[in-house]
Amino acid sequence: MVLGNHLKNQHLMWRAGFGPSVEQLADLPEISPIQLYKALQKASSKKPEYIDVADDFLKGLWAGIDEVGRQEKIKDMKDEDRKKVQQKQRESVRSLNLNWLNVFINTDAQLREKMAFFWHGHFACRNLNVFYQQGLLDVLRRNALGSFRDMLHEVSKSAAMLNFLNNQQNRKDHPNENFAREVMELFTLGRGNYTENDIKEAARAFTGWTAGLKGEFIFRQRQHDYGTKTILGKTGNYNGDEVLDILLSQKQTAKFITQKIYKFFVNDKPDDEKVNWLADRFYNSTYDVGKLMEDIFTNDWFYDEKNIGCKIKSPIELIAGIQRMLPMELENPESMTFLQRALGQMLFYPPNVAGWPGGKTWIDSSSLMLRMRIPQLINDVDELNVKVKDDDDQMMGRKSPGDGAKPMGYGKRSVIKANIDWKQYIGHFEKIQKEQLIGSLASNLLQTKSTFSNELIKHYADAGSRESFIRSATLQLMSTPEYQLC
Repeated sequence: MVLGNHLKNQHLMWRAGFGPSVEQLADLPEISPIQLYKALQKASSKKPEYIDVADDFLKGLWAGIDEVGRQEKIKDMKDEDRKKVQQKQRESVRSLNLNWLNVFINTDAQLREKMAFFWHGHFACRNLNVFYQQGLLDVLRRNALGSFRDMLHEVSKSAAMLNFLNNQQNRKDHPNENFAREVMELFTLGRGNYTENDIKEAARAFTGWTAGLKGEFIFRQRQHDYGTKTILGKTGNYNGDEVLDILLSQKQTAKFITQKIYKFFVNDKPDDEKVNWLADRFYNSTYDVGKLMEDIFTNDWFYDEKNIGCKIKSPIELIAGIQRMLPMELENPESMTFLQRALGQMLFYPPNVAGWPGGKTWIDSSSLMLRMRIPQLINDVDELNVKVKDDDDQMMGRKSPGDGAKPMGYGKRSVIKANIDWKQYIGHFEKIQKEQLIGSLASNLLQTKSTFSNELIKHYADAGSRESFIRSATLQLMSTPEYQLC
């Protein structure tokens, strides 16, 4: 079966971005996937603007305070002042979440932000210091399509990751192996491709790596182990940077990263032959991410039928994709953080250091029902009366003050008040005959054939006017199981 440009381009926009925007609908049938990908590359080539949401109170607290001074100041704080700092940090991280989600929805640099979103899961990190989180996010966005080598070195020296993985406790007399273990298991080689001794030796090389209050990398020479180490069969007086280069010299690192990218962007079931081909080219390009993604998105096999509509949208993809197709003003933006929690994916709060497992784990009986209700909830003013689980691992033992037994974000934040701007979307279908409307709507919204008949959609749609029919039928189609797939 020969697939047309329309379906292929929608496929590309869902995988290389967060779904097609309403502004793109007219162009999708007209241009080739190669042309569209080149446009995505160009739009993503600029350096991203730094996202700064830190509260003025926190900036004032951090400004001009040296390390000893701040430690003393915080030590001398009253409990209520310390709680205020923690509350401001939580609010700022939540603001960072919503700001980045809005970038996903509105930016033309879809390719860069989708890659940064992937790296956000790969280099999963929880940290309530908003300055550290902003710094790590900037590293991921700047390097998203650049050199994996550069990104690995920068992430490994980021205050967020060094603190999250306890490397500030890694000293020559008492090495802490946590950072070295995760760098090998999760960031480069993958489990089973190193020994416990490799971890112990690598941990010695990372001794003395820590960060200052404002997120700057600090190397504490007196805490560093300058002895000889043997890692993956190589012996020398290695430091942390040299260990990262040893890991990058292993072809297994290129294969591990490539396979993970293939599963995220192409198909949950990796094709070994294609992964090996891509990994060889990735390794030989000295880890050029942009070239790897071009190899994937410009290849004919990426557009094979088996790769289209085979993946379950992550909660973030689902939420962002709806808002790209149906532009809307949210009177209650914080409902989006509640929705993320309820669906199991909250930006900056990965479940653990391994990130979100993805795939079929996104769906269970309760989450599927909630997913299918979202379009109607956005269109109404109903409260999202969903009680999400208190995931103590994810929330790190914290709830918002005053929430009592209810999870963070519950209550007023769970009411979605959206004003949808339907004008451009409805205008796109103005020349479509009424009897062909549902088919046309479905072809723009779904990546797989709907199991629901047109008659059933028509039965539940509002036939009061052409506009109300388009609006209601669109929401009905977005409420089907097929809309969960991309």
